[in-house]
Amino acid sequence: MSASAQLQLSMLSFFWRNGVETPEPLKADVTGSIPPWLQGTLLRNGPGLFSVGNTSYKHWFDGMALIHSFTFKDGDVFYKSKFLKSETYKKNIAANRIVVSEFGTMVYPDPCKNIFSKAFSYLMNAIPDFTDNNLINIIRYGKDYYASSEVNYINQIDPLTLDTLGRTNYRNHIAINLATAHPHYDEEGNTYNMGTAIMNFGKPKYVIFKVPANATDKEKKKPALGNVEQICSIPFRSTLYPSYFHSFGMTENYIVFVEQAFKLDILKLATAYFRDVNWGSCLKFDKDDITLIHLVSRKTGKTVNAKYYADAFVVFHHINAYEEDSHVVFDLITYQDSNLYDMFYIHNMKQDVDKFIETNKDFSRPTCQRFVLPLNVDKETPPDTNLVRLQDTTAKAMLKQDGSIYCTPDTIFEGLELPGINYKFNSKKYRYFYGTRVEWSPYPSKIAKVDIATRTHQVWIEEECYPSEPVFVASPDAAEEDDGVILSSVVSFNPQKPPFLVVLDAKSFKEIARATIDTAVHMDLHGLFIHDNST
Repeated sequence: MSASAQLQLSMLSFFWRNGVETPEPLKADVTGSIPPWLQGTLLRNGPGLFSVGNTSYKHWFDGMALIHSFTFKDGDVFYKSKFLKSETYKKNIAANRIVVSEFGTMVYPDPCKNIFSKAFSYLMNAIPDFTDNNLINIIRYGKDYYASSEVNYINQIDPLTLDTLGRTNYRNHIAINLATAHPHYDEEGNTYNMGTAIMNFGKPKYVIFKVPANATDKEKKKPALGNVEQICSIPFRSTLYPSYFHSFGMTENYIVFVEQAFKLDILKLATAYFRDVNWGSCLKFDKDDITLIHLVSRKTGKTVNAKYYADAFVVFHHINAYEEDSHVVFDLITYQDSNLYDMFYIHNMKQDVDKFIETNKDFSRPTCQRFVLPLNVDKETPPDTNLVRLQDTTAKAMLKQDGSIYCTPDTIFEGLELPGINYKFNSKKYRYFYGTRVEWSPYPSKIAKVDIATRTHQVWIEEECYPSEPVFVASPDAAEEDDGVILSSVVSFNPQKPPFLVVLDAKSFKEIARATIDTAVHMDLHGLFIHDNST
């Protein structure tokens, strides 16, 4: 490895370096001017502990959750961070080694243990009882906040102190093994989410559920999930190969579920431990399959009869969805392969940048695409007719001979991930979305604002810096969709450049303030902004 490549690698190593806690509020050094109306807390989650004792995780998405927050008060910013004190964290720290398996890192019994102990471990792992290392997002049920990943456990946290309050098992309240970390919230404060029922719950199915806004128990005797309501279930297309899903879409009247050709192999999952492979390897993309699109009524729980389908693609993040003139429009970020997960194995991230780019030059770039589903199909319509009547998109929905509807998307933008919107426009027609620009590496280099109407974009960039998912906060007197600010936590591989939170005017996309943090800050994944009157 050349000297410059070694330098690059040492600079990038902060991505998988163990983070540190900042348990007491640390006042940031603010330059510029933070709007006086910005009062509240930006709460973020992501992997922050990658090795314990002499053991290390193999995948970046396995690192133990480190939650951090930026609190805005009267123009000042205060930073705080704490590890999620999950059962997984407690067991690993007590043993001074990784003892709980994660999706990319399978852990085996201590070789010193006797044969009976080993046999028992194998038996216990036939049906995985997943980790509760909830490192992906912060979600809200009722008035309670939870660190969440995609397994059956979530951990309640105090959004102000960042203390871990205890874990909840979805399975005690609704029959699911997995659930997304990307729910939707309606204007009344109800939470909608989706999960998968695979083992021990009868016929395997996808489950859509709702947690009412008033679900929080004032006496704190039972979790908000105690009031969960199932909206509907959708049977798997293939019993042993359920579709993987990371998020879903929601309009005023419908849930949009994309049953993609990126699938979980149930038999491989059940035998992964014995075969010495990790759970992540049980996901496979079938490029020759189709993508099925399900529309479910939020009110009745019934699925729309039409069979909507598209070519195979991989999707992690939906951007937004809405209804217009008897069509459902939904936007998401697609890939033509499933290589994204593999890129985040630590041994791949440790390649020098030039080699990484060479290795991944065929990597499918994230592509923002729009699909349009017609709701009313005239029975007299001849086959091979495009049913889309909207004027501002090239997306098509072709009626086929058998009555199914073949959908092809309109490409809006290429090279953007971790999308966000002005959430007041969730489920409504909208114009702008924000995200991190991704070039030919997994490291985000810029923040972008995309204008769907004009198909143009603006960027914010700072040399040697990596911004996190941008979060939009609307101004209280907003007249237009982009009246507000963008918040992003920014880290640098240059040790001379301290981390900071950048505040952008969302309309001009110019920096108006930054809050520099005099401590280590880790690269995170997702989170939300909590206004100071809503906790």
